[in-house]
Amino acid sequence: MALDPFLPLSTGGLAQIDQRSREIFRQIVESYLATGEPVGSRNIARLIPMTLSPASVRNVMADLEAAGLIYAPHTSAGRLPTERGLRFFVDALMEVGDVNERDRANIESQVLAAARTTTVEGVLQEASGLLSGLARGAGVVTATKTDPRLKHVEFVPLEPGRALVILVSEDGQVENRALALPPGLPVSALTEATNFLNARIRGRTLSDARQEMDSLLSELNRDLDALTARVVEAGLASWSGDEPGGRTLIVRGQAKLLEDLRALEDLERIRLLFDDLETKREVSELLGRAEEAQALRIFIGSENRLFSLSGSSTIVAPYRDGQGRVVGVLGVIGPTRLNYGRIVPMVDFTARLVSRVLGAPGADAA
Repeated sequence: MALDPFLPLSTGGLAQIDQRSREIFRQIVESYLATGEPVGSRNIARLIPMTLSPASVRNVMADLEAAGLIYAPHTSAGRLPTERGLRFFVDALMEVGDVNERDRANIESQVLAAARTTTVEGVLQEASGLLSGLARGAGVVTATKTDPRLKHVEFVPLEPGRALVILVSEDGQVENRALALPPGLPVSALTEATNFLNARIRGRTLSDARQEMDSLLSELNRDLDALTARVVEAGLASWSGDEPGGRTLIVRGQAKLLEDLRALEDLERIRLLFDDLETKREVSELLGRAEEAQALRIFIGSENRLFSLSGSSTIVAPYRDGQGRVVGVLGVIGPTRLNYGRIVPMVDFTARLVSRVLGAPGADAA
């Protein structure tokens, strides 16, 4: 599995921490990942596979705190790992296994079933939802916008003054936009606008249609009345900003983040994360960094500006198309106490499986 570390292991001499300190630190982190609660020296003394008194454990904890790896959330409380400590754990101490057989079978069966019955976007939606459920976080996927050939265009009335313009591509992708209608437009004008566009752009890409906009506009003015022509022009213009090569973002399962709240501060953190996820452009740009690295990436807390307030972690891996090019990333966003050891191989496996579905050469999810 390709994993791109965010920080060098030698930062601040952390890689030189002795084995006893590492074992105590590991217990603090694993307790936090399991419970979200601070752990004290007495509990650690019982858990570690060596004989140490609580006083000796406290001395080691003091050294770990001085190194910036752990902290006390309250006076006389146990200790929790800092973001720096979590990064050290992930890069130097975490044991990454393989996806267990149950999760592997679940992911493979559902993603492959989606590949047989739906579009590429449907496969990505399925993968995102699966990761959300298995990791108990929000599943995220970015995809590069394509420019498929169009199969059908339709204007559908919603309410007085508003309509929906729907584009269906030959590969089954469906997109829609809400559209403001000119005052006094009869419903029959929507049918006329639909017929006009289907006769001219079926089998062409949206880019082709845009390039021929001038000739289409001259036909509009010749063949349609003024109100219907305005509807057609507005329908085409509603896609004018969707250039191929940009990113789309799919986020699934935000509600999973609410299932394991332990305190009011957890609720506030999740609220902040929900606010972050609403800024889809910035989330997409953040995840684009993993595309550029072409390897699995783990962002912890303030390592990324976007999620610094909510204290969230992101685990994402790139997937590839039939030419072997990285075309997007998929993964999980959740609290910093994600089960990294379980989720990292799960995300990596899903990314390789999606690459296999897309026909990437050498992609093997087995």
